[in-house]
Amino acid sequence: MNGMKVGAVIITMGNRPDELRALLDSVAKQDGDTVEVVVVGNGSPVPDVPEGVRTIELPENLGIPGGRNVGIEAFGPSGRDVDILLFLDDDGLLAHHDTAELCREAFTADPKLGIVSFRIADPDNGVTQRRHVPRLRASDPMRSSRVTTFLGGANAVRTQVFAEVGGLPDEFFYAHEETDLAWRALDAGWMIDYRSDMVLYHPTTAPSRHAVYHRMVARNRGTCRRWVTPLSGSAIRKLTMPSFGSAVKASAARSPRPCRPALSHSPVETFVFEMRSLCGHGSADSGKAGPPRAVPAGP
Repeated sequence: MNGMKVGAVIITMGNRPDELRALLDSVAKQDGDTVEVVVVGNGSPVPDVPEGVRTIELPENLGIPGGRNVGIEAFGPSGRDVDILLFLDDDGLLAHHDTAELCREAFTADPKLGIVSFRIADPDNGVTQRRHVPRLRASDPMRSSRVTTFLGGANAVRTQVFAEVGGLPDEFFYAHEETDLAWRALDAGWMIDYRSDMVLYHPTTAPSRHAVYHRMVARNRGTCRRWVTPLSGSAIRKLTMPSFGSAVKASAARSPRPCRPALSHSPVETFVFEMRSLCGHGSADSGKAGPPRAVPAGP
């Protein structure tokens, strides 16, 4: 049996007790060693949970990244008491009993795999929304591949990633916190896979149902842009040209200093690689999760 220890972090507002219980039951039924679970009440009491599930009740809503960071630290600094942490929306449900075991196998097989993004499917019709396939070519959700971001409410993270690059950005509160973590992980040399065989059932929803959606998305997208992508408008227009690498480097030299230490060019050039692929200049992914693809080295 694989020896990697798996934990799970679930944040809740306490308003979906039936869905939360169903999710916890699906985690308890996972093959292999028991998955230790921490449920964080994000500014609200935690509903009744099964024996053995740890709970933390926060006095105020810290937002999605803030609540999940509290859950991470419940497993020791940077989650070090376990090797892998699952992050699951409280109205989701693990569709299969082998998801935790598949995570153990994936992280063991690839020492540089840092994050795995699960496939989200509607429990009634099995449909995966296009927005839930974290890559440019999203028409086939059943195809696993290497990607450059992941789904915040259906994923597994190697805790060593948190130890190296830090947790989720508390200040984002909601939206794009996974993009920020993904880019920092890529910059540190970690890889991200989308796995269609690891499934979280979740009702089909529109993100705009949240009143703060448009404001938070716009704000946090701009923050990500300022922090980690030293690209000017002229460089963006040159992304499909053969000289895309020099365009990135020239833009970086002209960019003002970011509001926190800049990343190396690895995630930027990965973004460029996918943009060129979208325009017909190469393959955006390998077609399946596997060994890391070559990404131009930063300066």
